[in-house]
Amino acid sequence: MKRLLSLDILRGITVCGMILVNNAGGPVSYAPLRHSVWNGLTPCDLVFPFFLFMVGISTYISLRKFNFEPTHEVVKKIFRRMFLIILIGLGIEWFGYACDGNFLPFDTLRIPGVLQRIGLCYGIVSLMVVYLNHKYLPWITAGLLVAYSVLLLCGNGYACDDTNLIAIIDRSIFGEAHLYKKSPIDPEGLIGTISAVAHTLIGFFCGKLLLEKISVNKRIVKLITAAAIMLVIGYVLSIWMPLNKRIWSTSFVLVTCGWGSLLLAVLMYVIDVKNINKGWTFFLVFGMNPLFLYVLSEVVAIAFSEWGIRQSIYQTINIVFTDEYFASLIYSLLFCGVMGLTGYILHKKKIYIKI
Repeated sequence: MKRLLSLDILRGITVCGMILVNNAGGPVSYAPLRHSVWNGLTPCDLVFPFFLFMVGISTYISLRKFNFEPTHEVVKKIFRRMFLIILIGLGIEWFGYACDGNFLPFDTLRIPGVLQRIGLCYGIVSLMVVYLNHKYLPWITAGLLVAYSVLLLCGNGYACDDTNLIAIIDRSIFGEAHLYKKSPIDPEGLIGTISAVAHTLIGFFCGKLLLEKISVNKRIVKLITAAAIMLVIGYVLSIWMPLNKRIWSTSFVLVTCGWGSLLLAVLMYVIDVKNINKGWTFFLVFGMNPLFLYVLSEVVAIAFSEWGIRQSIYQTINIVFTDEYFASLIYSLLFCGVMGLTGYILHKKKIYIKI
């Protein structure tokens, strides 16, 4: 089956978005580039769930080659990739301390994180799909979301304080010193991984849909239908269970997967059906080396911040553009541009770094 360029573009848009929102130059940034403080949904809140959605799609595509058989080779590959992603995530956390001269920060090192959650979701979903009958997976996905909803509703899950059961469990497992320092709720905590796994499974089902032996137009219609169903259910549920990225609420899973499916359908129509495939190079280079460019951006961002480079560049920009919001945006765009240039060079040399 012909490779869908739209998948690479969506992956690239997502990674570019993650880098953009993580690298504000100054102390302020425009509201769309800020996460919701608690309940709610901003464009910024979409980038990480979109990436996790794409992880699910990629999991289907990669494991389909092995007929979803739990051979020694496949299982070894799954565990290797899962632990590698988790270790890289921990390594990024460590690098921030190392830049300050603390090379053994084991008493305060944050254990959960973005890459840690990606690694866990990839590993758990991959093992599920090679060991379990696929006809049970939709029921398991629904069961995870229902169980997590009950946990939130019965465990004070929407309270942004220490009484939240999610925070209590995470503190008992990791210890408070190893969790997110800016909020009582760790946004990538272990308990939130329950709904994040369901999120990744939804991506897996969309991956299955994309590889069906039907026309691209029919796949687009199915994708739009799935998106509409998830969006309606998600927004209705949000009346009682608000959209909340920090706890990865059930409504948040359905709504973000719905928007992800809808955006993918639009890109498929524009790029794969109408063949409007020019002008996407910037996002394509991010999509071809997604995890590598994200990791590189995190390492460079930490170094720039710790060594005062970010502040110096931002202040220079702020002299030219006195509006702090706009100056911060310019810095973010320049930072993304540098990462994009790196990705372009790798793409032209046909270097694709797999993690």
